[in-house]
Amino acid sequence: MGNIRFLNAGESHGPALTAIIEGFPSNVKISSDYINNELARRQKGYGRGGRMKIEKDKVEILSGVRFGYTLGSPITLMIRNKDWENWTDIMAVEGQPTEKKEITNPRPGHADLVGGIKYGFSDLRNVLERASARETTTRVAVGAVCKQLLEDIGIKIGSYVVSIGELSVKDIIQDIPLEERAKKAEESEVRIPVPEEDEKFKKLIDFAKEEGESLGGVFEVFATGVPIGLGSHVQWDRRLDGRIAQAMMSIQAMKGVEIGEGFELAKKFGSQAHDEIFYDKEKGFYHKTNRAGGIEGGITNGEPIIVRVAMKPIPTLMRKKSLQSVNIKTKEPFDAAKERSDVTAVPAAAVVGEAMLAIVLANAIVEKFGNDNWIEIKKRIEEYKKYTKEF
Repeated sequence: MGNIRFLNAGESHGPALTAIIEGFPSNVKISSDYINNELARRQKGYGRGGRMKIEKDKVEILSGVRFGYTLGSPITLMIRNKDWENWTDIMAVEGQPTEKKEITNPRPGHADLVGGIKYGFSDLRNVLERASARETTTRVAVGAVCKQLLEDIGIKIGSYVVSIGELSVKDIIQDIPLEERAKKAEESEVRIPVPEEDEKFKKLIDFAKEEGESLGGVFEVFATGVPIGLGSHVQWDRRLDGRIAQAMMSIQAMKGVEIGEGFELAKKFGSQAHDEIFYDKEKGFYHKTNRAGGIEGGITNGEPIIVRVAMKPIPTLMRKKSLQSVNIKTKEPFDAAKERSDVTAVPAAAVVGEAMLAIVLANAIVEKFGNDNWIEIKKRIEEYKKYTKEF
């Protein structure tokens, strides 16, 4: 029994981005239109930069799928960079550039300086091209493949934005069901579950743009229909909440993760913090509350998984007075280098969060039930669901 894993490759302004998925079961129905829809969702959001006007991401499936079904062999995905034609000289694989445009002024908050030191580069473009959040394009494509597997067994994943900058809708969405929140978020330009509040958020984003500033925020990702028993308590690296947290923190600019009520639980008495257990012949074991966010002891408990993620403001600023930095060659103070950037990318980050949760859960499914033939795996999952109700 193996696990689903993926590797991706490519630079922000290189010819293309690619990903290879290994360990994916055979006989899963896969649609490139589904993947392209997810890629389009990632590119939306009020406050995005000029790059989104250039790129219209489309996936090319190069291997591992035949006549719409997976083969059990490695799946190769490719998304071409349309902006490549403007960077063929600067990002050429061989030869020398006709005009040398080295970046020697590292941006605070980016990987520029530490990456340059680690890998020994005097031109920091060698770092920022790969460190760029453009890399998340392939994560969304891989996540879309995993989502199709999960949806076939009734697991649905969604997301929505809770706050951008100082503005939050946390207190006014509590009574809206999770899937309804995600549905409403698709109608919002900033992906909040209350589209009627869009104008307030857009005004803040416009103000930040005028000031040459950027904005961070918080988004939530959830999964419903998740069976009891994914993950494990027996080793630290098998705990599902740990895997989810690592997956979310691996997204560029993420600085905090909570599962369930997270840090709020630290303020409560034990009697207020835990989810009481009930039993029903039809439902099996269940909880009336979900403060744990669907995971107890590193194992799913059958309730929706709820993950809250904090994103810092994008450090590339367009202010006349930029953040201060030091030139790596002259060691002289300098205004930090500027690259084309977004004012805020929280709405897009939420879509990337969905992809990462889908990848973790798909891996947990095949880890528990096998990853050879999806037809056989689904039968085992149905039998297991009966077992959890009758336990």
